Amino acid sequence: MTAELKSTTEGSTMVLTLSNPSQRNALGPEMYAAGIEAFNGAENNAEIRSVVMVGEGKWFCAGGSLQRLQNNRALDPSVQAESIEALHTWIDTIRTFPKPVIAAVEGAAAGAGFSLAMACDLVVSARDAVFAASYSNVALSPDGGLSWHLGRALPRQLASEWLMLGERLEPARLHALGLVNELTENGQALSGALALAAKINARAPNSMASIKELLGEARGASLVSHLSQERDHFVRNLHHANAGIGIAAFLSKETPRYE
Repeated sequence: MTAELKSTTEGSTMVLTLSNPSQRNALGPEMYAAGIEAFNGAENNAEIRSVVMVGEGKWFCAGGSLQRLQNNRALDPSVQAESIEALHTWIDTIRTFPKPVIAAVEGAAAGAGFSLAMACDLVVSARDAVFAASYSNVALSPDGGLSWHLGRALPRQLASEWLMLGERLEPARLHALGLVNELTENGQALSGALALAAKINARAPNSMASIKELLGEARGASLVSHLSQERDHFVRNLHHANAGIGIAAFLSKETPRYE
């Protein structure tokens, strides 16, 4: 069965389903290209206000296909380099996409699947799911930005433990550390993610875009530089039509309906 990325909509949320069930939704070049295309299309679609990423069946994503990686060892190194560049373009697309992206994790998010989940803005996980930075288990090192995300979110010693040992991590531990937003019962991660998306969809899209951009830039900027960015976003959002809608609704104790 060919790996593919399925796209559906639930209200104002685009649901992207990683579909490669015979290989536990392992990633590959076809999914990278489809993912980039899907996000680019959703960016220009005003009806889409958020994205949920989920795996087909019982798994979120097992990472890269080890069989494909083994085959690539017989090819010129540029082949694997190009594949990783495609994955990294997808990861960067998710990070710079101006709308919230939520991962709904069932079963396991391993290797690049873990990377993909950490690239999302929010993560909803079933309580019995598993996260694993499993690269070192097969003598490899991280890709998909996992060392960047974990290195920024965790103390160095803890990130080193996770990446060097490649052991299975329970969602409750990630939740306690702030890397998972919500825990659900088994089989309920998608419904939990969609409920979270619905709350976000009810808010002003321009406000959500500003928050995502500001958070993305925060750690790489000085305070003075970042304060200037906050000023510019605030002024721009204040003069957006949605601020008029939101302030008027708050003052009249009504529910706002944003454009």
